[in-house]
Amino acid sequence: MQYFLALDAGGTKTIGAIGDGERELARASGGAIKVLRTDPEIAREHLRSLLAELSAGSAVDLRSLERICVGIAGVRTPRVAAWIRSTLPLFASGELLLCGDEEIALDAAFGGGPGVLVVSGTGSNAIGRGVNGQMASAGGWGPHLGDEGSGHWIGQEAVRKALRARDEGHPSRLLEAAADCWGLRGADQLEQLVERANAASPPSFSELAPVVAACAQAGDAVAIETARRAGEELARLAHLVTRKLREGGDASVLRVAFAGSVLTSDGPFREATIKALQQPELKLEIMPAPVDPVAGALWRARNGVAPEKANIL
Repeated sequence: MQYFLALDAGGTKTIGAIGDGERELARASGGAIKVLRTDPEIAREHLRSLLAELSAGSAVDLRSLERICVGIAGVRTPRVAAWIRSTLPLFASGELLLCGDEEIALDAAFGGGPGVLVVSGTGSNAIGRGVNGQMASAGGWGPHLGDEGSGHWIGQEAVRKALRARDEGHPSRLLEAAADCWGLRGADQLEQLVERANAASPPSFSELAPVVAACAQAGDAVAIETARRAGEELARLAHLVTRKLREGGDASVLRVAFAGSVLTSDGPFREATIKALQQPELKLEIMPAPVDPVAGALWRARNGVAPEKANIL
């Protein structure tokens, strides 16, 4: 019997699954293995531990795998790809298919068919496939040069806006909530928050995205405005991909799906993105079901679908 390994390696965690030709046999999650965000030795231990758990849960020998598909954030960065190619064979054998995490999510949503996927987790980007097989993408340039609408962007933008609102005499609940999220206490919460945010290695701003969502739902004006802008930025990525595909000759009604922690649950960010996407002239159909990227990686591994980097506009 043939066995397949699938890994969805995001910026803050890694989810894996082992399956045969029809069924998923085991699933597990562990720490990040993206070396741009994690020390290589720590990433190596995260990978080893996750694979050991998958092997134990499935009773599958990782040296007998037919194929492995890894979808990882930042795959276009040579260091990220090189680390996977050199480290994974220490623990598992099989043909390796290495692609972006957005590609496996696209496969999960559309199974090789046409559609546009908007991803917002720690980072953000969009990718799409036309009826003619042409691929297009937008965004995904990291927290310093892009990632608008991502969890990192939302957290940082909300704190910036809340500090500006405070200076203008319009205090926001967001500052106190953000300080609480980062474990700050006492009367000097604000000073500690600013010091932490400006540190050389600040806490993860993406941790604040759920805080911003809760404040928006409670009616905080700064949080509501941050959610609106995040939705517009994510919709812009989808519009860019749609335009590229249509310039490439695809005139079909494109379906749009969402992936990533910011968009896979109902809330102000998903609502704002859907609202910004709903322009009649674009002819987009919004898919309600959340996307499971690991299922896409397993589909690609089973079918031996090679990465499509060379064909992406």
